[in-house]
Amino acid sequence: MDPQLPAQLVQLLAPYLPSLLKGLKLAGQEAAKKLGEKASEQGFDHAKALWDKLRPKVETRPAALEAIQDAADHPDDEDALAALRLQLKKLLAEDEALAQELAHLLAQARPAGQTVTASGNRSVAIGGSVSGSVIVTGDRNKINQR
Repeated sequence: MDPQLPAQLVQLLAPYLPSLLKGLKLAGQEAAKKLGEKASEQGFDHAKALWDKLRPKVETRPAALEAIQDAADHPDDEDALAALRLQLKKLLAEDEALAQELAHLLAQARPAGQTVTASGNRSVAIGGSVSGSVIVTGDRNKINQR
């Protein structure tokens, strides 16, 4: 399994979780707008396709179900999203076929160009490989180059 898969799934699903759990498309569009995105039918459809594959497994694991509900209730809470990432990581580690299927669906959901998102305090997003660089976040950091 790609170690980034759980984080990618959470990133795509999080704005739509309230509607996916309730089954209301309009609520998902409103959730996406709250995140400053222009909601699209296509975005919701991709999230729904992923959720339809993931839901049966999530429903068999109480901890995963609780993490999904917490993330839906608190989509801006980094702790809730981290808990969901951990539960998805555990779930997908046990089912490689599901992980591959979700990775394939996720690849279809990506736009033709490259999209990079950094979320959380002092996050860094890189749209490719980085070598020979120093990336620093935080306050009052000192860099000593050798």
